[in-house]
Amino acid sequence: MKSYPLLFIICLSGFAYLNAQIVGKVSDSNGESLAFVNIYFDSTANGTTTNENGEYALDLSEKGKYTLVFKYLGYKTQKKAITIDQFPYELDVLLEKQRLELDEITVKAKENPANRVIRNAIAKRKQYKQELSSYRADFYSKGLIRIKDAPERILGQDLGDFGGGLDSTRSGIIYLSETISKIAKNKNAFKEKILASKVSGDDNGFSFNNASDVNFSFYNNTVTFGGELISPIADNAFSYYRYILEGTFYDEGNRLINKIKVVPKRPNDRVFSGELFIVEDSWAIYALDFSATGEQTRIVPVDTIHLKQDFNYIPKQDTWLKTLQRIDFQYSILGFKGNGRFTAGYKNYELNPDFSKKEFTNEVLSFEENANKKDSIFWNDVRPVPLTDEETADYLQKDSLQVIRKSQKYLDSVDAVGNKVTLGSLFFGYTYSNTFKEKYYSLASPLANISFNTVQGFRGGFEFNYRKRNEEKGTRFNLNTVFDYGVSDKRFRPSGSISYRFNNFSRPFLRFSAGNRVMQFNNNNPITPFGNSILSLFFENNFAKFYELNFSELFYSQELVNGISVYLNFGYEERKPLFNATNFVIFKGNADFTSNNPLDSQDFDNAAITGHHILKLSLTTRIRFGQKYLNYPDGKFNFSEDRFPTLYLGYEKGFAGSEPENHFDQLKLRLVQDFAIADKGRFYYNLRAGTFLNAGDISFVDYQHFNGNRTRITRGNYLNSFFLLPYYDLSTNQSYFEGHVEHNFLGYVMGKIPLLKKLKSNLIVSGKLLSISENDPYAEWGISLGNLGWKKFRFLRAGFVQSHYRGVTESGFNIGLQF
Repeated sequence: MKSYPLLFIICLSGFAYLNAQIVGKVSDSNGESLAFVNIYFDSTANGTTTNENGEYALDLSEKGKYTLVFKYLGYKTQKKAITIDQFPYELDVLLEKQRLELDEITVKAKENPANRVIRNAIAKRKQYKQELSSYRADFYSKGLIRIKDAPERILGQDLGDFGGGLDSTRSGIIYLSETISKIAKNKNAFKEKILASKVSGDDNGFSFNNASDVNFSFYNNTVTFGGELISPIADNAFSYYRYILEGTFYDEGNRLINKIKVVPKRPNDRVFSGELFIVEDSWAIYALDFSATGEQTRIVPVDTIHLKQDFNYIPKQDTWLKTLQRIDFQYSILGFKGNGRFTAGYKNYELNPDFSKKEFTNEVLSFEENANKKDSIFWNDVRPVPLTDEETADYLQKDSLQVIRKSQKYLDSVDAVGNKVTLGSLFFGYTYSNTFKEKYYSLASPLANISFNTVQGFRGGFEFNYRKRNEEKGTRFNLNTVFDYGVSDKRFRPSGSISYRFNNFSRPFLRFSAGNRVMQFNNNNPITPFGNSILSLFFENNFAKFYELNFSELFYSQELVNGISVYLNFGYEERKPLFNATNFVIFKGNADFTSNNPLDSQDFDNAAITGHHILKLSLTTRIRFGQKYLNYPDGKFNFSEDRFPTLYLGYEKGFAGSEPENHFDQLKLRLVQDFAIADKGRFYYNLRAGTFLNAGDISFVDYQHFNGNRTRITRGNYLNSFFLLPYYDLSTNQSYFEGHVEHNFLGYVMGKIPLLKKLKSNLIVSGKLLSISENDPYAEWGISLGNLGWKKFRFLRAGFVQSHYRGVTESGFNIGLQF
């Protein structure tokens, strides 16, 4: 009985061959299988590639005479003229290793002969970039990710068996997927329509093997490969690479091909290494075989990435077109390690098609109806690369298990294991799951809620959350309750919210919340509860200042049209002053606690506000210029383009209050953007401006507060806070401008400095400005090193900062985390 599944797998694999028309295997002279051999019909871009076992399958509709080309880097290209009078037609091929030659003139040349080839390739770069800037093509991709010796648990959480793909050693395939699509490109515009998508073990899933994510062109100066890496034929390539001519050979068209070894001058730069094959005279890319490290690409989990591309000469278009691409990678992080491969094939090119004006929109990706519902017969008929036995077995096993694992009985049994209360629940919280009904009940860790401040003393409580979702419809219902108690002020403060998300496309979201809370005057919470606890208990620095809020609020958000979203808040607020209730410390310092009055740190009798209530309305519109999106059947996923900024327009109003002088209007504007500057790093800016109307005597709660910092530690976004600014000294009810700019050189500078380049750090320079009406401007600048740490855990940033205000200069050091 145990042999039946294996027999079925073999039969299933064989069935794919029967539909393929031309089948075979490619090996070397020793009989070893050759993977990723480029097989195509002569003088076309149409063909296939061998799988990991050297097997190929080439679809053909008519009998007759054909010429097949078998091309593999490092081996002699072979042409096979065949006559097909019946199907299937079997053709096995042996490839011999390519012998490279270096003629006597080349050897004796005074100049590095490789440099001549590269200079000519650089000179032709723009021409080929233009030739390949507009086309249509058919695209196929297969993605596979393996894991090895996977841990069973991490941070107390059971990791399961990753969909059933692991063997007894907890190794195996954790992701296997295929995509067939139509793609089109016109200069900077790109679109893809997926005709068929298959994910192992998920009959409702959609693969992420998108053509736009792997659209790498080395005719650009930089290649977006995680980060922006320098192309070996970029205009400034000689500043980054050395080149060695390893030899030449002739291809099947009797064209001379130069094999160039590409060597980085500085391994820490954002560069590739490997081999580049350039056609003599035309100076086009014939093929390439490059690698880069995870550090070079800035993809933290990755150890190495290996990229291969093959190009075919197409006489009809008189140019070289990319036909095959393969990405191999190895990864390791937090106990996870493994490897993966993404193979892509391109065929049926149409260069410079007559695109209509409405051909390209902001929709980059779309799906044909029922693209993920294609059966195995369909895939066996259209799949250009045969599955290996391992891949066939994975599809069969996971697709069979899926039926079981979607059943209520199975899901309930899995939940029963995960729903057990353990010691880890005390530290990480507890969640009770009903996966079949998509219901989840969670209780936050009580230890995580313990903190200290001078208003409440030690405070704690618990937080309960209920979530009901429908992934198919994209809806999500959430009920949240928080119960907070302060030991010193002896106050119990409950609050809660109820929310609903209506769909996964325009994402309408509605939330009602109400309760009683202790709030920082700056509702951005520049000081975390944990940070304030440490500073207060150990250093007697109670920087955080609070008031009491009784509130009820209605919030709604939605994307109106692509790129334009609105956020609406309307609520009732009752604000009350608070005073210090304790002076407890663990280590008594030289300074005493300051008062809870942010306007006068030594006034312990008077508060910054008087008790009052008010209605508040806030409307914000976010405009993402040039926003692109992926239109999946189950949701719309947006992303910004570097070329365009994001604009926020806001209006805030306080009215119908108990004290008319507290009424106000405020207009706000914010502009943010970040973009790469070629190979010289990434530039960021965040600019804010606003003005109050009729706000001369409003409550200090409603002032515009700025994210100051007196701890020398930055948390969160560096573009949203200052390094040294006191928390409330420059809060205002007048007009203001706030600007943050920063440039991260991403190794461009530090990678060139001897000794320091071993730190593998990034030089970062920043500037900050705050200007308010009737006041002198406040300015800061800083210089720091980012990407500090150990091995792959390099999230630390540290540097020198300096502020200038009213003739006073303050200096210091700042540290923080930056991801």
